[in-house]
Amino acid sequence: MKRISAFRRHVLLLALALVIAGAGQASAQPTDIDRVFNRLYNYDFTGAHAILDEATRARPSDPLVYAVRGAAYLFAEFERQHILELKFFESDDELTDHKKLKPDPAVREQLLETTAEARRLATELLLSNPNDRDALFALCTAVGTETDYMALIEKRYFKAYRLSKESQKYAHRLLALDPPDYDAYLTIGTVEYVVGSMNAFFRLFIRFDKIEGSKAKAQKDLETVIEHGRYYRPFAKVLLASIHVREDRPAEALALLEELDDEFPGNVLVKKEIVRVGAKIRASAANQEPPQTPLER
Repeated sequence: MKRISAFRRHVLLLALALVIAGAGQASAQPTDIDRVFNRLYNYDFTGAHAILDEATRARPSDPLVYAVRGAAYLFAEFERQHILELKFFESDDELTDHKKLKPDPAVREQLLETTAEARRLATELLLSNPNDRDALFALCTAVGTETDYMALIEKRYFKAYRLSKESQKYAHRLLALDPPDYDAYLTIGTVEYVVGSMNAFFRLFIRFDKIEGSKAKAQKDLETVIEHGRYYRPFAKVLLASIHVREDRPAEALALLEELDDEFPGNVLVKKEIVRVGAKIRASAANQEPPQTPLER
């Protein structure tokens, strides 16, 4: 049972890397997709869908629009279910809890319909251009959305693991482009951390191409996204903050969270995590203070 629970934990951490896993590079002029991600990071799901409605009317055959809409459905469901709080990923019991969540059936249907359409349209584009950046981005995002829904909502762990391997394939293709799509390091870096956290037994069964299992490389990959990424720079900060908390580095986590709060003041989850991590730092400092002498009293 312990081994099964550990497998679930590793799959769920892989899923965290795939909440929004794809690629993109910074541009001077923000696109409608940039605006959607800004709304998502500010927890404005209604505003994100309004922009996506406009984009669908303008570009009905663009797989990226459908893939990002699927991510918007997922984020809203996560918010409703209180998933993505850092404490959820700190606790192995939380990760492997057998208790069934109560997903919204309408959201499930909409999410899977949009990711299926994104997959179909992206696959068609790749037939004529195997290196189409937007098509690869759409596939990574669609597969990542399905991975997270299966792992965190439906708790279908083996299916989520298979999907995570598929997303890794697209991430490596994105990084092989010239220039590389730096946001793809988000997926690679988190998988590096997860594999690096596994014991030898699980490394025999959970394999990914070109993954060393290095925690140091994992941190470097996420820092690359923070420095050069486009869509996922903020999310890389969330992932790195989560790793800092798991590795007992709350001060580093707090610094990243405060940066996010400055950039996305509408994100109530970040504000909540700042309070929680700050309290942890103060409690730790209080416990480490040396006892006072009679003169100091």
